[in-house]
Order: sequence, then structure tokens, then C-alpha cells
Amino acid sequence: MVKIAVFDSGLGSLSIIKPIQKQMKCDIIYFADTKNFPYGKKPIKELKSITLKTISSIQNSFAPKLIVIGSNTLSLTLDSHSNNIFTVLPPINEAKAISKSKSIAILATESIVKSKLLDNYIKSLKINNIKIIKINASALVDLVESGKFYSNPELCKNMIKKILSLTFLKNNVDVVTLSSTHLPFLLKFFKKIFPNIVFLDPSESLAINLKQHYADPNKKRNSLQIFTSGSIKLLEKKLSYMNINNKISKFSIQ
Repeated sequence: MVKIAVFDSGLGSLSIIKPIQKQMKCDIIYFADTKNFPYGKKPIKELKSITLKTISSIQNSFAPKLIVIGSNTLSLTLDSHSNNIFTVLPPINEAKAISKSKSIAILATESIVKSKLLDNYIKSLKINNIKIIKINASALVDLVESGKFYSNPELCKNMIKKILSLTFLKNNVDVVTLSSTHLPFLLKFFKKIFPNIVFLDPSESLAINLKQHYADPNKKRNSLQIFTSGSIKLLEKKLSYMNINNKISKFSIQ
């Protein structure tokens, strides 16, 4: 039995669950740390503390075989980690490989765009002969967490156009990394508004990696347990619109 814990600041990293369950049968524990939403607007020092405390609390309470840090923001703050911890990082090498214009964009949260963490990550990949545009997508993350991606699609379309259109056009962007796990929930809008741009979701490669190394051929069914540090009723309401009706329990980091 493979038990995997996934955590994020809200419902965002639920976008990782489906790709994992498509690739392998496993038991998933999902922790929506809504009490600390949004991660993307907090100082880096605080984010590092949240990351380490959450990992420790999850290990002590659930003893999962694997822990996935669903948040790209938190993943970039982690300096080092054990082999059973997986981060979700911008798929820049993949974007470079498929970009014809040699101009790609990274949609990330405010904290990451303003910090040196993303710059350092890009430098570590030794990317040459390609233009990389960093875009603060925290307002788009808010659209997802607030539920407006299903309750007010017209607002979503207008905000996406306002935030992204000019930058994409001016820089001839043809590939975009969705470097927040909230953003795949907006993928249908991105594809409709920008049909000639490729949007990369890093959760796909993560799920394939997990399958290759940890899939249990004897496991026949998937299971999902959901926990939150915030309001159970509020999260239940949001998830009901997504046809997720699992019981939600309380959990807090220590």
C-alpha cells in the first residue's frame, strides 16, 4: 500500500490528485492549509518555517511513504530534503525544449516572483539562448481559491486577459509554465483565450515519476482523505462545486 500525503495552502494542489490517480492506485491524504492561505504573499522566511513544520506534522500524524509539496512556492523555498519528499517546480527545461519563439513565461506567486529563489533556480538549470518572463499570478490564484473559476467565468476571462495578454504579446511568448498548482483549474480559460500558446502543468511529469518508482501492482483502488486547517464548511462548499464530496476533517500543523 502506497500512502502519499499532498499539501498546499488551499484547494489548489487537488489538481495534482487526478494525474497521480490516473498513473497509479494509492491512498492519498490531502491537507488544505487554508489557515495560511495565501502562501504566495508571505515572506520567504515564514514560508520556510511553514514548510518544515508541515512536513514534520504530516510525518508524525500520518506516517506516509511519500510527501508531495504541492505548492511551487513552498517547493522553491526548500533547500534540501529527504528522498521521500517530492517538490513541484517550474518545468523550464520542458518549456525550453518545445518553445519555437525561444520566449517562455512562468506564472508564479508574488513571493516567488519578487524573491531571488526563482532566479537562482533558473540559474541552476543553466538555461541559455532563451527569454524567461516571470509573471505575478497571485490574482489568478485567488480566482481559484475563492471559487470564482466556477461561479464567475466571465470575471476570470477578463482578469486573465488583463493580466497576461499584453505581456504575452510583447514578448512573443509561446510556452507558459503553470507554476502554482491552483492554475491548472484555469486551464480551459487559458487555452480558449490563447489557443497558440502551450501551457505546461508540472503535475503530469510528477505523477509519471511517482508511478515509475512507487506504483504497487497489488493495489486495486484509490482512496482520498481530505484535511484542512481552516473552515471545514467553507472547504466543503467549494469542493461540492467540483463534485468532490469526501468527508473533511480538521488538522493543524504543530
